[in-house]
Amino acid sequence: MLRISLPLLLGLALATGGCGSGGQRKDNTPVVVSAVGGEAKPADPSTAPLGAGERVLMGATAQGLVRFDAAGQIEPALAERWIVIDDGRSYIFRLREAYWPDGEPVSAAQVVRVLRRAAAPGSRNALAPFLAVIDEIVEMTPTVIEVRLKRPRPDLLKLFAQPELAVFRTGSLDGSGPFLARPLARGVLLRPARDPARGSDPGEPEPEEMVQLLAERAAVAVARFKARKSDLVLGGSFVDWPLLAPAELAPANIRVEQPLGLFGLVVANREGFLADPANRGAIAMAIDRIALVQAVRPEWAPIETLLPGQLDSAMPPARPGWATLALDARRQSARERVQAWRRDHPEPLRLRIALPAGPGATLVWGHLAEAMLRIGAAPERVGPDDPAELRLIDAIAPYDSGRWFVQTACVVCSDDAKALVLAGREAVDLPSRAQRIAEADAVLTADAAYIPLAQPLRWSLVALRLGAWQGNARGWHPLNHLRDAKE
Repeated sequence: MLRISLPLLLGLALATGGCGSGGQRKDNTPVVVSAVGGEAKPADPSTAPLGAGERVLMGATAQGLVRFDAAGQIEPALAERWIVIDDGRSYIFRLREAYWPDGEPVSAAQVVRVLRRAAAPGSRNALAPFLAVIDEIVEMTPTVIEVRLKRPRPDLLKLFAQPELAVFRTGSLDGSGPFLARPLARGVLLRPARDPARGSDPGEPEPEEMVQLLAERAAVAVARFKARKSDLVLGGSFVDWPLLAPAELAPANIRVEQPLGLFGLVVANREGFLADPANRGAIAMAIDRIALVQAVRPEWAPIETLLPGQLDSAMPPARPGWATLALDARRQSARERVQAWRRDHPEPLRLRIALPAGPGATLVWGHLAEAMLRIGAAPERVGPDDPAELRLIDAIAPYDSGRWFVQTACVVCSDDAKALVLAGREAVDLPSRAQRIAEADAVLTADAAYIPLAQPLRWSLVALRLGAWQGNARGWHPLNHLRDAKE
């Protein structure tokens, strides 16, 4: 495969004559958006997890009962209003007037069918593990549905706002907006869908109300933005962050976020050296987190706990026993654990670490490898899907609950930890749930099943014409909230 360097891409893009006027694209043209990774194509979230480009497209063309606004807060979508009754065990949604692309009204029965499919046992929807609390989804009237829960869940609306729970017509994957999609030779063109609040015939949209969505590699997206051929790059991560420095972009266009989530190493193989929690803890002790994150971005803050804050746990985040030790003392203790192992196992202690490709991942790998070598282990970098002892996880939390953190971190963890994670899901009330989350956090931390490094790092490139773009704790930026409303 031909590989083109970023400087060459920038040169090619600039040579196309896309310099624009005044350093910005004209304000009377469609907004061009590059989503980093995947493809901008329709996909069914119940059959396979959505890729980056697929999530952006789904969020733009198929709204759920609710959705996120620019600040990451809940706003009405298909549901114009809702109430919560029965001590948080029942959510009743009244649907607003909405239409499919062919003009057929969206019905409560269609909404119920899609949501039931997403939450059904065996669904491959990425949010399915967190929908088990749903007991029943019923159509009460043609415009009212009820979601009945087995136990109260105050965070349910944040799940319903995710693209994975958008409502679409199965088969065609048609959604009700806020945009309608038309395939282009390159990407898709999004134009505002019919909005009954604006009247039955809103007329032809202005060019600047439309969006051209592309899904591409970060290097191509950065080059396109540098050449002023696009207005927005979404979904950048630590993997591609080093690409921005040689591009010499204006600081005002670079937006960085640290949304709630997990960025660290999950133990994927608990055999051999990693069968002992003290040995797994030795791996965690060996890493210089400050040096690691600063190698990527000096302002990136490291973290040593599984939970980023108390959230809905009954206790503050559990801290590992070694947290009070200085780095030299940590590494000395870790080195002694490896030496003790090597006395009975003279072969090299091989540790495969699964990481994605990309310059930022290479910087992270350098610090992980250096840490392993310092304590006498033999690190090996492998691909993200290859067999490994340790695997990097970089994921944004879909809602602000400690249960997502403990369940996501419990990839290969102890039976006690699994039982507590399950107990948090099955807790009959919120105080019991908070206690189970705290206990699972403490057990996972002692078990060293997950090695925290930082919170996820996300970046976007934003043209100044997109005055409504906002950073938020979700790391999600809906395409219908990019421009300020017309006067």
